Amino acid sequence: MRSGSGKRAEAGPSTGVSEEKQEREQREMTEKPLAVEVCDDHEEDEEDDNKEDAAGALAGFVPGFFVSFKEQIEKDKDDDSLRRWKEKLLGCLEGDLNGQMEPEVKFYSIGIISDDLGEVNHPLPIDRNGDGILLFTLNEGSRYQLKLTFTVLHNIVSGITYSNTVWKVGLQVDQNKGMLGTFAPQREPYVHILDEETTPSGVLARGIYSAKLKFEDDDRRCHMELNYSFEIKKSS
Repeated sequence: MRSGSGKRAEAGPSTGVSEEKQEREQREMTEKPLAVEVCDDHEEDEEDDNKEDAAGALAGFVPGFFVSFKEQIEKDKDDDSLRRWKEKLLGCLEGDLNGQMEPEVKFYSIGIISDDLGEVNHPLPIDRNGDGILLFTLNEGSRYQLKLTFTVLHNIVSGITYSNTVWKVGLQVDQNKGMLGTFAPQREPYVHILDEETTPSGVLARGIYSAKLKFEDDDRRCHMELNYSFEIKKSS
């Protein structure tokens, strides 16, 4: 009996220590997530503030204004060598400078280069009729490239891109996009050949397609939009 009660007396304080330890650990465990949540909320607030600052900066962005080509050349009018270098580099002569701010892009012709046709060119503008002129007829599986001739007047035009969207029976079946580049004004026309494409093959691929070719610069100004048609026929 004494030894049994002695054992119980020893177990009492041990149980108390264990319970206190468990309570302390539980308290620490419950406190830690709260500390993390507060930190997360603070980080989210900072992220929200950063997003608002970025949105505010974007909303306050003002695109740069055009400076006439004439002004750009006349900045160095007292330095003959630098002026001649600029005119040679930019392909511009004094008689072409009229102070106009915005660049003007004029397209003169569109052509096609292929093994089937060789090279065929059409002057622009093309008389439109419905979805446009039947620009070319190619065999299925033929490789071809479109060729463009154009001039740039008055100022530098930057980042000209093109998109060529194709439909058949009212459904879009293809779209190609690409970059022409940045061009300075000059008297001689530029000649640019677009990336090579291949006509589809098979019974379902044959027939007449409608297409739209569009050119824009990096200010989203449209310089030409051409509707045309072409035909794919069975290889002979």
